[in-house]
Amino acid sequence: MADHETAKAAKNEREDAPIHRKLAVNQEYLKKRLDIGVSFDIGVRELSVGEKKLAFYFINGFPDNMVVVEMLRELSRVKREELVPQVLTRMFRKYLTHPQVEELRRMDEVVDKLLAGHLVVLIDGEQTALAVDARHYPARQPEEPDTERVVRGSRDGFTETLVFNTALIRRRVRDERLRMELVQVGERSKTDVCLAYLKDVADPELVRLIRDKLSRITVDGLPMAEKALEEFLVGRNWHPFPLVRYTERPDVAASHLLEGHVLVLVDTSPSVIIAPTTFFHHVQHAEEYRQTPVVGTYLRWIRFIGILLSIFLLPLWLLFVFNPELLPKELAFIGPKKSGEIPIFFQFILAEIGIDLMRMAAVHTPTPLATAMGLIAAVLIGEVAIKVGLFAPETILYTAVAAIGMFATPSYELSLAVKLVRLFLLLMVFLFKVPGFVLGVTVIVFVLAMTRSLNTPYLWPLIPFNWPALRTILFRTSVPSMKMRPSIVRPQDASRQSS
Repeated sequence: MADHETAKAAKNEREDAPIHRKLAVNQEYLKKRLDIGVSFDIGVRELSVGEKKLAFYFINGFPDNMVVVEMLRELSRVKREELVPQVLTRMFRKYLTHPQVEELRRMDEVVDKLLAGHLVVLIDGEQTALAVDARHYPARQPEEPDTERVVRGSRDGFTETLVFNTALIRRRVRDERLRMELVQVGERSKTDVCLAYLKDVADPELVRLIRDKLSRITVDGLPMAEKALEEFLVGRNWHPFPLVRYTERPDVAASHLLEGHVLVLVDTSPSVIIAPTTFFHHVQHAEEYRQTPVVGTYLRWIRFIGILLSIFLLPLWLLFVFNPELLPKELAFIGPKKSGEIPIFFQFILAEIGIDLMRMAAVHTPTPLATAMGLIAAVLIGEVAIKVGLFAPETILYTAVAAIGMFATPSYELSLAVKLVRLFLLLMVFLFKVPGFVLGVTVIVFVLAMTRSLNTPYLWPLIPFNWPALRTILFRTSVPSMKMRPSIVRPQDASRQSS
């Protein structure tokens, strides 16, 4: 314990060190703290400008070479009489012509800016350093997200670079009241996290709640980016249902901003967190708003049907297998003609495991081989399993329908939660028959009704009931008729349209 306190005190003392007037002292400090010479990617360029010694520190791969070369060219022409007096002021305002230059006064600020990719300039005789944001991010171009494709609409999507993502949002919301607050999370990773919201629309209490949660995070780093951050924000680590919504589409993010939601963007991640979130946020898709209201409503209901089939089809069919008297005579053909060598319940479990194995294999299989892998799984494994009597044909049929309903779910996280709910209901039906099905559904509804995401009821507007809001979920309404923002986000300005 004493050693820990000593180390902590030494660390605090090291981070409180001011910038020394002597350049050599600062260089020695950085050499010891960053092990310069051991880490090959930390570069140092020493030069003399107007008889003043300067040291440029940078991380290889971050600075834009063209910007750096232009800065060095300008500085090489400086004469001594052009710098004195007020060396720092003249250099800051006249010679470092880059638009993003910041003054630093402590060595821990120097280290943080350097490791964030800035070009740091230390000047002999000055107790202030300069940080030039000349970063050129290694990044891919914005592309349409694989999980949120639309037939018509924009094809750009978020990338792993935070400043690109904020620019994509700014392009769609050109409001002076749009706020982008930047914080750093992680003792070692110092990951940039952006809190985006409309100042005059978003609920101040919600913004304060998320900001406080971010400030209280104490962890080494966020290697899993937005997913690790979500677990700190919502806290319910064992809840199968997603308590925040993710999107990789800038138009979806902008739409939620205008509704009064708060966005959380994490550097190195193309997924943006939307908060607060209800269950019904996860069953809507951008494609519905790219079509007419009638077509959008039709698509939405097809998705609803697919989700319901994914949850209830297998448990209900298993229930009818165990209790065929529950079926009317007109539907007597639904029962299995041949049950196979394995009990129906275990056939479903094996089929579910098989589908998950195929899904994971498809993810890890190179694209040219994925089609061949699917044919092998569907034709060889499925057909042979039926012919040898391991599975009943109806088992494969209904499992496939449930899987299609799961894949039709717009939210990938919700589709995985639906699978767990389906397995839970299958187990309850297998153990307790009709009472088990009723009890299982009751438990699921009760858990969801009691769930809150960032102080927001998860089943709103069904529980608590709000018909105007529920109507907009059941039916895709036209944009001119959507005059009010959702009340669940408690917006300061409830009207969408100016009078």
